[in-house]
Amino acid sequence: MKIGELAGRAGVTVKAVRYYESLGLVTPRRLANGYRDYTEDDARLVHEIRVLSGLGIPVERTRPFLACLAAGQQHADDCPESLAGYREAVDELTERIEALTARRAILMHHLRQAAYRNSSIPLPDDEEHGKHGKHAKHGKHRERGEHPMSDLYRLPANLPVPEDDGAADHLPGLKMPRIELSSTTGETVGLHALGTGRTVVYVYPLTGRPDADLSHGWDSIPGARGCTAEACDFRDHHHELLAAGARGVFGLSSQDTGYQREVVERLRLPFAMLSDPRLSTAAVLGLPTFAFGGATLFKRLTLVIRDGAIEHVFYPVFPPDEHAQQVLAWMRDNPTA
Repeated sequence: MKIGELAGRAGVTVKAVRYYESLGLVTPRRLANGYRDYTEDDARLVHEIRVLSGLGIPVERTRPFLACLAAGQQHADDCPESLAGYREAVDELTERIEALTARRAILMHHLRQAAYRNSSIPLPDDEEHGKHGKHAKHGKHRERGEHPMSDLYRLPANLPVPEDDGAADHLPGLKMPRIELSSTTGETVGLHALGTGRTVVYVYPLTGRPDADLSHGWDSIPGARGCTAEACDFRDHHHELLAAGARGVFGLSSQDTGYQREVVERLRLPFAMLSDPRLSTAAVLGLPTFAFGGATLFKRLTLVIRDGAIEHVFYPVFPPDEHAQQVLAWMRDNPTA
């Protein structure tokens, strides 16, 4: 067969076949008129070179495999020399993977350092004035309003406002069923066993991180954006909520406890987060949820639990960065005594 036919059958270019010939890997016979004449054996060799090259074995190092075929073996890797070629390629690939993994770790380290260093983390008023000196070990913090890199801490303009679809109308007055969730403190918290008095549990979809982009389309979902800003608002008004009669405050999402601990530490939250990855709270209480990116997430709402029952529900919640103040205003307008 001619070179073009060979190249087509083997799935390579004519230029590649000529390169293989220049290396002596393929040696077609010459016809009387000077044209190259390729055989089925040549086609098999070229095909084998292409397959091995696809596995990452350089063309120049396919000789042991081709020699194995030339020796009459059924497969190119039926010879010890071929196995040695595999091992060499595997060792080289392992070295490359280790080097790339190390490089990736360094890049991720720099990314996280830069993202967190340049992200604007709103500080509680007492820390902002240096009363407790908590952020001495963290270095200099940015003033509020500075957002050079991350926008997790402020809401973009023109976010869609969620509408009340009635999905929480059944909740006020319900006695809390047995629900136990893992807390970022390492304890298990029973929502049915919070004791007497009021406890505020704000439920949110998920929090982002400065070193990760927000999911595409997230801002277009009414009520989805603003979990970090909401957490900061509850942090900044935590003492006032306690003074207004709250026994405690919890955040609740489907994210795992490890992820939530990073949020608590980074935002320096004075309250714990509760993890409900199976959305058992939604299943038992009938809380509203929504689907995004193949996952089911809580819709944003807040429960005021008093003496083992749901006293009040905030739903829908908007804007989330002012929601703690909304809860505080309601508690002051509805004192327990």
